[in-house]
Amino acid sequence: MEISYTAIAHATGGGRDGHVRSEDDRLDFDTRPPKELGGSGEGTNPEQLFAAGFSACFLSAIHVVGRSLQLDTNDSAVSASVSIGNDGYEGFGLAVELDIYTPRVPAERRQEIADAAHRVCPYSNATRGNIDVTLTLVD
Repeated sequence: MEISYTAIAHATGGGRDGHVRSEDDRLDFDTRPPKELGGSGEGTNPEQLFAAGFSACFLSAIHVVGRSLQLDTNDSAVSASVSIGNDGYEGFGLAVELDIYTPRVPAERRQEIADAAHRVCPYSNATRGNIDVTLTLVD
């Protein structure tokens, strides 16, 4: 792989109950476990950060694929739901649902563009075979 960019972030304290900061200081905040995992829920958590990154990256992939297919992806949006739970073994696992809104893409081509974006998106490629990712088309 030819690397184009590297993001660097640092976690200190208790990890999920600690602090994260990016090398360039654009991100700098406390992390707290959600109430559902026994935390205070007063800070962000890794699942929210993953959801933000995945949704933004997937939307970019929608636009890249849309241009190559000559489809209008203006006003498109992606929402990512990242779930965490016991994996049934000795650890935890993640599952992702991507709600994909492409209002200017003809209805009969929406699945095509979602599937193509899923092949292009780096987050999709990183998670493929490791995390269940569900693509849901929304109107």
